[in-house]
Amino acid sequence: MSAAIGWLPRDAQARAPLAGVRVLDFSELLPGPFLTQCLVELGADVLKVERPPLGDPVRRSSPALFAAINRGKRSLLANLKEAQDRAAVLSLAHEADVLIESFRPGVFDRLGLGYAALSARNARLVHLSLSGYGATGPREQWPGHDINYLATAGVLAMAIAGGSNGAAPSFGVPMADLNAAVYALAALNAALLQRERTGRGQHLDVSITDCSLHWMNARLPVLRQATDTDAAAQRKRVLQRPGYGVFRCRDGVLITVAALEDHFWTALVATLGLHAFAGEAHGKYRDRAADAPTLNAAVATALAALDGDDAIARLLQADVPVSEVAAPEGLHEHPQLAARGLFTDSAVGPLCRFPVRLEAMVEALPPSPRLGADAA
Repeated sequence: MSAAIGWLPRDAQARAPLAGVRVLDFSELLPGPFLTQCLVELGADVLKVERPPLGDPVRRSSPALFAAINRGKRSLLANLKEAQDRAAVLSLAHEADVLIESFRPGVFDRLGLGYAALSARNARLVHLSLSGYGATGPREQWPGHDINYLATAGVLAMAIAGGSNGAAPSFGVPMADLNAAVYALAALNAALLQRERTGRGQHLDVSITDCSLHWMNARLPVLRQATDTDAAAQRKRVLQRPGYGVFRCRDGVLITVAALEDHFWTALVATLGLHAFAGEAHGKYRDRAADAPTLNAAVATALAALDGDDAIARLLQADVPVSEVAAPEGLHEHPQLAARGLFTDSAVGPLCRFPVRLEAMVEALPPSPRLGADAA
């Protein structure tokens, strides 16, 4: 690693939300790089420090994914076990605002790059450690991936994403990893704001499992009030709601219907001609909830007699919540998403920009960096 490599100058005139914030990024794979990709789009200067000789493993395992979540960063090669490279990294850390790492707890301390050592020279540093189970507890050193963290947090026990009859539940996207990245983004920005008042940075111990557990607050009270103890019963309680679900129309189009509130239910059964379920016996949600399988079967039968466009048009006319199930490959052409200006061009095709607009956001990013391109 070249000791001459340094930070971009802080531009006093820059207006991007995180302009001038310097981020030293040691993270690999998905959660950390997704977090630092968001920081780039918010205007931060991100130096991605990669292990020689091959760098972030995602460069090889999924080049398209790497290209999507490392745009606009700079790449440095550094062997942290080598004194010269470690000294160069320390020099960068002493001028950084943020350091992000995703190694197992204790690794950075052993390398002399832990928060205690770095904050002695740079009191304003916010050091964010992102790991599977956090820096304390009996699982601190356990290996893991997305499904392991979801399992530990109780999410898979409920099989919220499906997976009945013994099939393995899956979300299709790595929910635990991405959820933790967004929590880390929120915590990091809060720490930067807090630093403006105190003058001090801090160490943020972000556990991917903890972040998934926080989501469970939306389900735990309901489950505690019930007597259900097995996964199938819990799944039924949480997932089987009347007038709510994914339904297939006559032409094969999948649509989602969410007629949870009583007035939506009344409109749904009237629109679909389900007069047997329009009376007082099913008028209140608490009364019809126990009959959810029967009611949803009737809704499914009615929708199976209609083409998708016709079903959506009828339900919208009645002000019932409905939407088609969009195919991922065509999302950039979806009328709603296109109208929101959500997609930006990249080397791997259209990608969704940071979804919340702030003043002076970074609109165009260079492609992901060549390995070690900024250490020459």
